[in-house]
Amino acid sequence: MEYNSPDRRPAQLAAFGRLLDVLERLRAECPWDRKQTLESLRHLTIEETYELSDAIIRHDLPDLKKELGDVFLHLIFYAKIASETGQFDIADVLNAQCEKLIFRHPHIYGDVQAEDEETVKRNWEQLKLKEKGNTSVLGGVPTSLPALVKAMRIQEKARGAGFDWEKPEQVWDKVQEELGEFEAEFAHADPASINQEHAAAEFGDLLFSLINFARHAGINPEEALERTNRKFINRFQYLETQAAQDGHQLRDLTLSQMDVYWEQAKKYNFISKLPESKD
Repeated sequence: MEYNSPDRRPAQLAAFGRLLDVLERLRAECPWDRKQTLESLRHLTIEETYELSDAIIRHDLPDLKKELGDVFLHLIFYAKIASETGQFDIADVLNAQCEKLIFRHPHIYGDVQAEDEETVKRNWEQLKLKEKGNTSVLGGVPTSLPALVKAMRIQEKARGAGFDWEKPEQVWDKVQEELGEFEAEFAHADPASINQEHAAAEFGDLLFSLINFARHAGINPEEALERTNRKFINRFQYLETQAAQDGHQLRDLTLSQMDVYWEQAKKYNFISKLPESKD
């Protein structure tokens, strides 16, 4: 089937209309759906978004299709609830999004010139300031974002305003500088005398600079860390399974004995070409 074809548009619109019809009936007849509010759906939406993210990281396209459906349902559910109080409906939402995209792409819908990605990003941030009335480029960064993701968004927005390092080597030098300052908090110090507040501040600076370097290197730090998390889980679970098969409890093994299983796990990941082994 040719999905990327104009001939699919009638089927796409029909499917979207069908979802609206299904939700309309559920909202009217199902006790659970009828009870939902904007607030009650919020934490569920966050969970669904993380499940969508997991499917993307695993490159599990069948699961991605399922999770996209779940997110679509939540989006139209919010619009449905708002329509019941006369605030707006899904048509208002989608039309507003189209208008925003047109406004923020003057190089497509207007006479502005933008020949490269950096110019597009810079124009985008400037248009957002004008559109939202923010007094700061960083005003649009959600306060509730996870700290690692927030750091990257802060840096991207600052870059859009022209405030950024010119070369990756400069960023790496900054990483080394921050690493030295963090190390200085611990060098030749009695652990009991370490100023935890200062140490935490230096560690935060080091993380921020590492995220900055990752951005310059074309690495998404959130995805990189999640892949490492998954790799660790995969290898640790192998360690647990193999130790149990050999009749051992982890608590009875020494660190060197566990390390033997860990090295086996690393080889197993490579040979079996598990998703985590792509790093």
